[in-house]
Amino acid sequence: MEKFKVHKINTISEFHTIANLPKPEHPLISLIDYSKVEYQFAEKEVVWIQGFYTIGLKRNVAGKFVYGQQIYDFNEGLLTFIASGQRIQYEFVEQEIKPSGWLLVIHPDFLWNTPLAKQIKQYDFFGYAVNEALFLSEKEENVLINVMQNIELEYHSLIDKFSQNIIIAQIEVLLNYAERFYQRQFITRKITNHHILGQFEDLLSEYFDGNSLIQNGLPSVNEIASKLNISSNYLGNLLKSLTGQNTQQHIQDKIVEKAKEKLSTTALSISEIAFDLGFEHSQSFSRFFKSKSGKTPIEFRMGFN
Repeated sequence: MEKFKVHKINTISEFHTIANLPKPEHPLISLIDYSKVEYQFAEKEVVWIQGFYTIGLKRNVAGKFVYGQQIYDFNEGLLTFIASGQRIQYEFVEQEIKPSGWLLVIHPDFLWNTPLAKQIKQYDFFGYAVNEALFLSEKEENVLINVMQNIELEYHSLIDKFSQNIIIAQIEVLLNYAERFYQRQFITRKITNHHILGQFEDLLSEYFDGNSLIQNGLPSVNEIASKLNISSNYLGNLLKSLTGQNTQQHIQDKIVEKAKEKLSTTALSISEIAFDLGFEHSQSFSRFFKSKSGKTPIEFRMGFN
């Protein structure tokens, strides 16, 4: 049973009303000075589902956001991305320092009939948890703020047939900068990321060395990411930056490694090995093994006889 009443905020105008802001100048896109936001909720903790994208650069926010399964305190400047349709939980906390920053809110209808309508879903950071937010240097922060203010300047101007294309282009610049800065963050946080990689490898070994595969079948990417307390998108991009392979490729490599071990060191039948590795049918296992190794399980085993 839902603990909190879930508020649905479908439009940018509704968000402006709830945040005690003047009516937006454009119904489908708005740059908001976060220091002027005063949420008009009676509850101390509130849950809402929003019908628009939010790119938030915030600092000194004493309240706690719950996004996915993660809680995050916005004590320093960082950038977050929340997709349309996402569930947000927020706990209000009294604070002396006024929060600051910017919110760029974009309704999906603004992107309609443009390439970005589909492309925006390919930016994985809209699926990151809040604790995987982008920590910005002062220089990076200024770059993004300038792009946001260019967007604001354009929709403040007289709307003409060029306006949407210019704003869309600026949004793409903003997202591409974010992608670049995330790659920088993966590099600069090598110690933390290698620790996650180690946990990931340990978790895979635990799956394949125990009875989990027999009992539960092959682990999903979401399942592994959940056990590591990070989002599946973030895990995939982190692994890609460190190893050149995504999560699914790592799982598949582990399956092939264990299959080769069993084929070369045991007398188990192909069906028994397939079952041990979480496959329901030996034919599926054989097809998979050949696609990855270039040989059928029988051909591989014969090479050791």
